[in-house]
Amino acid sequence: MSFGLVWLGIVVTGTVLMIAYANSSGQAGTPPAHWPEQSGILHDPEWPTLVMFIHPHCPCSKASIGELALLMAHCQGQVNAHVLFLQPEEMDSSWSITDTWKDAARIPGVTIHHDDAGREAKFFHAETSGDTALYDTKGNLLFHGGITIARGHSGDNPGRDTLQALLLGEPAQLTNTPAFGCPLFGCQMKDGQ
Repeated sequence: MSFGLVWLGIVVTGTVLMIAYANSSGQAGTPPAHWPEQSGILHDPEWPTLVMFIHPHCPCSKASIGELALLMAHCQGQVNAHVLFLQPEEMDSSWSITDTWKDAARIPGVTIHHDDAGREAKFFHAETSGDTALYDTKGNLLFHGGITIARGHSGDNPGRDTLQALLLGEPAQLTNTPAFGCPLFGCQMKDGQ
């Protein structure tokens, strides 16, 4: 009888901890209010420009890429989208070409980049994998945050809804949302990072 109660306590505690982790957002970055001039990513003066920063070994980010695919399907031709995959200096370029990279590369209208030493992420002050920023045609920040509802969870969420509204010229209630992902920098993950 007492073993059953101990086991139940372990299961409940584990479940509570997993739910808490899934719903804990990453550190919020503070992107510049205007497109950073030093960025090597070209700002589009004709369409809004979206940048998303991804740690290639963050399991949570597959959901962010899935949400980006849905956004692009609804807003094709309305945005110039870039996904930047962290590429540490000490790793060769194959390190960042993961299944998440391949999924992003299949999205029509999205340009994929290696972000050497996180240079671009630093220009945009991105801290968390999945961090996304949208700038208007004049280079003004319109939105910053994540486009999932929790770590690794796809589905309707305020970030994707806000981006879609902004890109389709509809009213948007939010300008930022939490990003749910692993840290871009200083995080130990598989494959020797």
